Amino acid sequence: MATGRLILVSRFVTFGKRSWLSKLSSCQFSTSRRVDSRIHTKYEVKNGIAVVKLDSPNSKVNTLNVETMTEIKEIMDVITKDANIHATVLMSGKPGCFIAGADISMLQKCKTAEEASKLSKACQDLLLEVEHSKKPVVAAIMGSCLGGGLEVAMACHYRIAVTESKTVLGLPEVLLGLLPGGGGTQRFLQLTSLPATLDMILTGKSVKADKAKKLGLVDLTVQPLGPGLDKPDQQTLQHLEKVAVQTAENLASGTIKAKREKSVTDRILAAALKYNFVKDYIFNKAKAQVMKQTNGLYPAPLKILEVLRTTVDKGFEAGYVAENQGFGQLAVTKESRGLIGLFQGQTECKKNRFGKPERSAKTIGVIGAGLMGAGIAQVSVKGFEVLLKDAAAGGLARGQNQVYAGLEKSMKRKKITSFERDRIASNLVGTLNYEPFKHCDMVIEAVFEDLSLKHRIVKEVEAIIPEHCIFATNTSALPITKIAEASKRPEKVIGMHYFSPVDKMQLLEIITNPKTSRDTIASAVDVGLRQGKVVITVGDGPGFYTSRVLSFMMAEAYRLLLEGVEPRKLDKLGKSFGFPVGPVTLTDEVGIDVGAHIGEYLTKCFGERFAGANPEVLNSLVKAGITGRKSGKGFFVYEKGFKGEKPVCTEALDVLKKYSLVPKGLQSDEDIQFRLASRFINEALLCLEEGILANPAEGDIGAVFGLGFPPFTGGPFRFVDEFGADKLVTIMRKFEAAYGKCFTPCQLLLDHSKSNKKFYVRA
Repeated sequence: MATGRLILVSRFVTFGKRSWLSKLSSCQFSTSRRVDSRIHTKYEVKNGIAVVKLDSPNSKVNTLNVETMTEIKEIMDVITKDANIHATVLMSGKPGCFIAGADISMLQKCKTAEEASKLSKACQDLLLEVEHSKKPVVAAIMGSCLGGGLEVAMACHYRIAVTESKTVLGLPEVLLGLLPGGGGTQRFLQLTSLPATLDMILTGKSVKADKAKKLGLVDLTVQPLGPGLDKPDQQTLQHLEKVAVQTAENLASGTIKAKREKSVTDRILAAALKYNFVKDYIFNKAKAQVMKQTNGLYPAPLKILEVLRTTVDKGFEAGYVAENQGFGQLAVTKESRGLIGLFQGQTECKKNRFGKPERSAKTIGVIGAGLMGAGIAQVSVKGFEVLLKDAAAGGLARGQNQVYAGLEKSMKRKKITSFERDRIASNLVGTLNYEPFKHCDMVIEAVFEDLSLKHRIVKEVEAIIPEHCIFATNTSALPITKIAEASKRPEKVIGMHYFSPVDKMQLLEIITNPKTSRDTIASAVDVGLRQGKVVITVGDGPGFYTSRVLSFMMAEAYRLLLEGVEPRKLDKLGKSFGFPVGPVTLTDEVGIDVGAHIGEYLTKCFGERFAGANPEVLNSLVKAGITGRKSGKGFFVYEKGFKGEKPVCTEALDVLKKYSLVPKGLQSDEDIQFRLASRFINEALLCLEEGILANPAEGDIGAVFGLGFPPFTGGPFRFVDEFGADKLVTIMRKFEAAYGKCFTPCQLLLDHSKSNKKFYVRA
C-alpha cells in the first residue's frame, strides 16, 4: 500500500451530547470585522476581500473536524450577510499544509451506516453552500491538499496552487477503505474527465500543482519564493495571499473569469458517454483492473465505480445521493476499520517514542556496497553525509552507480530537480578503507549473514570510529546479543533490519539487545525516520519479529508443497486470502538459499514448533542450483523478457517428490489458507507475549509493511479482534490434532479466546 497519500489526522474530538450535525445547523454567528474567539480559523477583511485562514493550534496540519467545519460555516454566513465583502480567499496559516484531510475520529464515532451517511450529507451540504455562494471564493493552496481538503478546494470557484514539492492534491480515501464523502466524486468528475477521475480516486494517488493544473483541478499556479526578510516558506505564503486577494478582487469585479476548456479528447468522450456501450466498456475495463489488483477483497474501489456509474447514468443529483449512501456503507465495513487502524498505527510509528537523541547523526558509514548496502546509502544520502565502503573497487562502483541511478530516476519522475539530484549526490563518498569512518556518528554494516564475519567487522570498525558512534547491523535473523559480544561498547550496538528493495519498502525493524542504551535506540529510530521509514522497535530473539513470523508461515508452505499442493494453487490461495504475492513466489523472490539458511537456524531454536518442512529439502534445491529468481529458476522458471504466467520448474518438483509427505486430509482451500495464516498470526501473538513486541500496533505495522500481511485486515492483531480469538483457536485445535505442537495456540490467544478480550478498544 502507498501510505504517504493517506489522510493526516490531528487530534481526536470529544463529542458532547449534541451531534456535530446539530452543532453545524445551530451556530451562533458573529458579525464583527475580525473574530479572535475562533480556535481553528483566522478571519479578516482586506479591501472588501475576506481572508479566511485555517490554522489549528498545536498541530502541524489542518484537518476537517467538528470545530473547524462549524467555524467555516459561521464565517461563510457572516460573509454572505456582509454587503461590504465582495469575495473570499480561503487559505492556510501553515506553509506546509492547506487541509490534510478529515479527522478520522468523526467517522469512528459513527456506529451505523446511517450515521456515517448523515456525516457525509452534512459535509456535502456545507460545501454546496460554498459552491453556490454568489460571492467568489478562491482557494489558495500551499502544502498538502488531500481528501476533505481537496473537496473543500474543489467547492471553491477558483483554485491557486504553489508549485513546490509539499503541495500535493489528491483524494486518498480509498486507502482507508472509503470514498470521498463531501462531494469529491462529483466535483472531480465535473472538473476533469472520467478516465482521470477513475485513475485518481481508485488509486488514491496525489499530484503536484503543475499536474493538477493540466487535469483541470487548479486554475493558476504560483512559483515559490526564495529567502528574503522572512523564511522562504513564509515569503511564499505571503506572496500567495497577495495573488489570491488580487484574483478574488478581479473575479468579483468580473475582470477575469475561470477558463476551463476541456481537451478535444475529453469533449469527444463526454459526448460518447451518452451511449451505454461506451459506458459499459469503460466501467467493465475499470472493474476488471480493480478485481485483478484486489481480488475483490476491498469493497471501496467497487463502490466508487458504482457511485460514478450512477452519476454518469442519472446525473449529479443522483450521484450526490449515491456518494453519501456509499460512504455510509463503507464506513462500517471491517475492511475500512482495518485500514484506518493500520493508518493510525503507521502514524504512531512515524514518531520517536524513545525521545530526542542526545546527538543528532550527521555522517553515516555503510559497510558493503551490495544491493542492501547501496539501498541503505540511497535512502540515507538525502539527509546525511554517507560514506559507502566496500572491499573491492568494482563492488564499490556498482553500489555508487545504484545510488546515482536512483537519484536520476527520481529526477526523471520530477520528484526532485537536477540541481537537487546533484546536491544530494554530493553527499555520497566511496571508500575502500575505514579511515574516513573516524568522522561517523553511525555505522551500518550490510554484509553477508555470517556471525564470524560480523564479529570481525565490529572489531575493525571500533578501532576507528569515535566514542559516540553507534554500530548498527543489518541482519534478518542473527541475534544482536551475539553480534554485540564482539564489541567493547555493547550499549552502542543495535540491529537495523531493512527490507529489500530498501528504496521501496517502507518498514525498518530496529532490534535492541539487553545492553543497548536508550539513547542508542532513540538515535537509531531518529535515523530511520529521517530516512523516510516507518519504524518498529523490537526485542532480540531468534528471527526477531518479522523474520520469525514469516518463517513459521513459510515452513507450513513447504509442508503443503511436500503434501502435493501445486505451487501455482498455493500462490493463488495465498493471494485470495489477501497477501500481495503467494508464498511460493515470495520464496523465489527472497531466495531459496536465504530461506534454507534461516530455516536451519530457526529449526535449532524452536524445535518441534517450527515443524513443517525437512531442512534438507531446501538444501537439496540449493545444491541443484535452484535458488529462486536470481538464478533463473526456483519453484518457477524465470526467463529474461518473458511475459505471462511463469512455468513451474520441473526440477524443483522432482526434488519435492523425493521428500513427499502423505496428506492428512486438511487440504480444502480454507484449510490451506488457515494453515498458513494461523501459524503467522499465532507466532505474532507469541512475540507480544514474550516481550519481543512492545505493543500490538507495531506488530500489525511490521506484518503489513514488512511482510505483506493482508492490509485490509489491519494486521494479525486486528485480524484476531475482527475474526474472533475463539474461532481461531477452534481452527488451530483441529490442525493441532493432526500436526502437533506447531499449531498449539499460544497462551495470549487462549486468554483472549476465553475472556473475549480485544487488542484494540473501539472508539
